[in-house]
Amino acid sequence: MKNNIWLDGLRSVARMGETAVVAAKAGIKYATEKPSNAKLMRETFESLGSTYIKLGQFIASTPSLFPREYVEEFQGCLDQTPTLPFSYVQQVLASEFAGRNLDEIFASIDEKPLASASIAQVHAAKLVSGEDVVIKVQKPGVETILYTDLNVLHWVTKLLEKAVPKVKFASLADIVEEIKTRMVREVDFIEEARNLDDFINYLNLTQNKKATAPKVYHQYSTRRVLTMQRLYGVPLTDFDVVKQVSNDPSQVLITAMNTWFGSLMMCNSFHADLHAGNLMLLEDGRVGFIDFGIVGQLNPEVWTACMAFMDALQNTNYTLMAENMLKMGMTDTQIDTQVLAADLERLFSGVLLADPQELLTSNPADLNDIMLDMVAVGERHGIRFPRDFALLFKQMLYFDRFMRVLAPYTDIYADQRLQMVQSIDPNLLLKH
Repeated sequence: MKNNIWLDGLRSVARMGETAVVAAKAGIKYATEKPSNAKLMRETFESLGSTYIKLGQFIASTPSLFPREYVEEFQGCLDQTPTLPFSYVQQVLASEFAGRNLDEIFASIDEKPLASASIAQVHAAKLVSGEDVVIKVQKPGVETILYTDLNVLHWVTKLLEKAVPKVKFASLADIVEEIKTRMVREVDFIEEARNLDDFINYLNLTQNKKATAPKVYHQYSTRRVLTMQRLYGVPLTDFDVVKQVSNDPSQVLITAMNTWFGSLMMCNSFHADLHAGNLMLLEDGRVGFIDFGIVGQLNPEVWTACMAFMDALQNTNYTLMAENMLKMGMTDTQIDTQVLAADLERLFSGVLLADPQELLTSNPADLNDIMLDMVAVGERHGIRFPRDFALLFKQMLYFDRFMRVLAPYTDIYADQRLQMVQSIDPNLLLKH
């Protein structure tokens, strides 16, 4: 135990030294090349590795908290996902299942990853018992580096707030604390397993047979390894294939949306990263939800306002949308609701009139532009949104984009099949 503490201490010191060297190089580059602050920060984050790439992704996906130039620049961090050699994956598995023979658990493991991200990568495998699974394996050293980097970030934040009291990022310390909380959860795969179990429990309680999520094999899962059922199907990114597989592509998305909206009420957290790659049309016609590493949580007051906001959006009632924006946002100023409603109408009418064919070639990052415009509207009226509302709202933009590609010219929020605000049996809430 003492040796582990000593080794962790050495790693922390080494990491701090590495961070200082990279920061010094960034300072030299700024002095000689004069890049924009946002570009220099992105390049520095990429040089520092997984924690900072993850932080960059947080900035890129959180236009409600960061200035537009940083949100746009950090879109580049979304693709920084180097593949880990399979030998390292084997080392992690051997360490996590110490005392157990891997051959007695896995009949085979595909050396080529299905996916790779800054914190982990995913491999297909087959259990000795015959089930096809996927294994999410945390990259070596990620957790130690994460804690060291977050501690450094904490102290840098304190120094920055003292040196620059009017720093651009309001409540910077609170933002860093939120980042720390979320990133620590992301490197604990037991937490992700709970999210999956919670979602599956919700599907069972509501007798939802049209959607599913991977079963977790808890006996083969740890903080750093998550073993899950493998789902076979077509990602909703393959729009042409989805149209061929399903007689009614719009119903596929309606099912996904109704399932997700129901989870807002029934689950402890909501899936906050449902881009089309994390939604699948399975071979049996069900919708598969995967990758529950990034989730959001809404406090009761914000959740109630969000439900009312979505109901107003579904009915294009901009005045009611404005009133509920005030309930969700944080403002000390008097707001003219009608002026805010007019701004919202201008914003959303532009979104609704977008050409569906253009969406086939649009970058997913374009959704951030809409979110940034939404934030800009809020800023003009002195409103600052909770981050989880931004996650929820961005998900709605994803759904809107998918629907208008799968079923062009369908008015998604006027569709009678859509149940954004659902009636849930109170007895189910008590059981849950």
